[in-house]
Amino acid sequence: MYDMQDKTVVVTGGSRGIGFAIAREFAAQGARVVISSRTQQALEAAAEKIAAEGGQVTPVPCDVSQSEQVQRLVSQTLETYERIDVLVNNAGITRDNLLLRMQEDDWDAVLNVNLKGAFLCTKAVTRPMLKQRAGSIINISSVVGVAGNAGQTNYGASKAGILGLTKATALELASRGITVNAIAPGYIETEMTDNLTEKQKEALAGKIPLGYIGKPEDIAGVALFLASPAARYITGQVFRIDGGMVMG
Repeated sequence: MYDMQDKTVVVTGGSRGIGFAIAREFAAQGARVVISSRTQQALEAAAEKIAAEGGQVTPVPCDVSQSEQVQRLVSQTLETYERIDVLVNNAGITRDNLLLRMQEDDWDAVLNVNLKGAFLCTKAVTRPMLKQRAGSIINISSVVGVAGNAGQTNYGASKAGILGLTKATALELASRGITVNAIAPGYIETEMTDNLTEKQKEALAGKIPLGYIGKPEDIAGVALFLASPAARYITGQVFRIDGGMVMG
């Protein structure tokens, strides 16, 4: 699809779901992929799958909410591959509850991983990308950050914050040839939807104009496009990949 030979791509939260699909797609197109996750076992299993398909992959454990671990992730990537061409800020968690029942710890945990983590990773790759005068940063937001969702005030706030982070950094970095864009997925088949009953899945699909729940590969394809030369004139934009759930 798009040739990623000699490109180095860092994908946070790359051990499962959307992050794994993105890492796998970049590896399939020839990129050198570094995946991170807080869970060592899941990280190693994901790396083994990508390697078994012929991909070049390096797993690096990292909690993106911790600045020293983020610095280690970036330093190790540069030591191994000498450059970072693409950063995909995908790491995220949920701790859902109604506002009146939500604990402060649940708010802090989600904002620290989802939003602070994206900030720390973006800041860490900025200097090497500035030296290269090239790079692509892709932030994974959510339609919940665009339209909201009851029971997810913390998650919605974190994903809306990512949109603001995307636009501000896009403005700051554009003059150096670095693009920054966001993808806002809708309902996607992940471990969360695996736990739903068929009736619940049908109800979700009924809210989607295209009539079905998306797959992680639908997000991966857009991420690959945004990192490719075909998207060189696109920055500061939000791509809603949601089957038409949110329009306008």
